[in-house]
Amino acid sequence: MKVLVPIKRVLDYNLKVRVKPDGSGVDLSNLKMSINPFCEIAVEEAVRMKEGGGGHAKDAATEVVAVSIGPEQAQETIRNALAIGADRGILVKAEGEVEPLAVAKLLKAVVDAEKPSLVILGKQAIDDDSNQVGQMLAALLDWPQATFASKIVLHDGKASVTREVDGGLQTIDVELPAIVTTDLRLNEPRYASLPNIMKAKKKPIDVKTPADFGVDVSPRLRVIKTVEPPKRQGGAKVKTAAELVGKLKEAGIF
Repeated sequence: MKVLVPIKRVLDYNLKVRVKPDGSGVDLSNLKMSINPFCEIAVEEAVRMKEGGGGHAKDAATEVVAVSIGPEQAQETIRNALAIGADRGILVKAEGEVEPLAVAKLLKAVVDAEKPSLVILGKQAIDDDSNQVGQMLAALLDWPQATFASKIVLHDGKASVTREVDGGLQTIDVELPAIVTTDLRLNEPRYASLPNIMKAKKKPIDVKTPADFGVDVSPRLRVIKTVEPPKRQGGAKVKTAAELVGKLKEAGIF
């Protein structure tokens, strides 16, 4: 069984985001870029399936393919996935911001070419928080989907997925092939060992372009301005509950 794992190159989550002085976007110059944390969870889950941890042995993954859409530097992100345990990578080389619908269309083309039994991807990327690609990809492929997965078990040509919902947990079965998006509590990604990092350098990465798949990635949205959130104002102490109620009324909360 082949598992396809889309991954995204984003600003490292430990760093503070800076807005460009002219407000045209986020300043990424000279800052560390990393694999999106939710994508890393997806890679870890796919590798565990390959190692036999996904359910019945006959349902275990036999190949894990990592695919990324982005600039040339995204090859480093793919290498990270290969060091975790993915078998090979695909880079769809695209400059600038690629919007979720275009990403989904490119991934559909990759899925059509690779024919995986399962696509696992992060529920969202921490840079734009769109939470759209998985759902759009499922719609384009007309495949069943299970989002916000906190547990995945493969059995008898199905994936039993436990989802995190507002009221608690929900478990559903989806027929394969299917789309699954990962939540934080699905697993704890491993640290890549030095031998695996060295092996990852020799694993193949196939480089494509959007033109190879006949997909137009021209942006449909235009960013007017980017601003930082306002700084938090200092609070005030009150002596009585009546004074607190008065302050809330003055603020228009009551």
